[in-house]
Amino acid sequence: MLKRFAPLVPLALVTLLFGCAAHSPVSQQEPKPQVSNSVTAQSSSVLFQEELATDKELADFADGKSYQLPVLADSILERGMSLIGTRYRFGGTSEAGFDCSGFIGYLFREEAGMNLPRSTREMINVDAPLVARSALKPGDLLFFATNGRRGRVSHAGIYLGDNQFIHSSSRKSGGVRIDSLGDSYWSKTFIEAKRALAMAPTAAPAIVTARK
Repeated sequence: MLKRFAPLVPLALVTLLFGCAAHSPVSQQEPKPQVSNSVTAQSSSVLFQEELATDKELADFADGKSYQLPVLADSILERGMSLIGTRYRFGGTSEAGFDCSGFIGYLFREEAGMNLPRSTREMINVDAPLVARSALKPGDLLFFATNGRRGRVSHAGIYLGDNQFIHSSSRKSGGVRIDSLGDSYWSKTFIEAKRALAMAPTAAPAIVTARK
């Protein structure tokens, strides 16, 4: 599957607009405010290091459920790929236009029967296994701090494989697109990843709530 989700990554790194969180424009020529080095981006991951799920814990978490993670991931990502170029729209949750969390929510609802929280701030708190960056699988949710506030989630995407992810970025960048997690901007602003598909329902759509 990874080979099927490995198109060329657009070269331009652009600003994410207010729908996920407003922040200053980003370019390769200008320093990125308040995100000066990898230590900043890794700080949250270090804090969560002891909570990262092992393979056994991931299996135990999904015990008794009939979901097939690779199958659901394929379905979600194939649908997402078909929506590349869909415009960015603040508050958008349909094919008429998406913001970042609206895009994720739409795909998980339509393809996996999951009703994820509406905002990135709620979505990052869902009771799903926390996954190390080195152990990412297609379909995992990725969270970023793009507004200059260290550790404060403001954007999200879905991991494709081969270090790439799909997301609804901004109006200027053309909406739904693919970017590389290895690009300096995304690498520095990455906070954490969660395997939300481990909570996929066996039948009727489930409402997934955030931790209190």
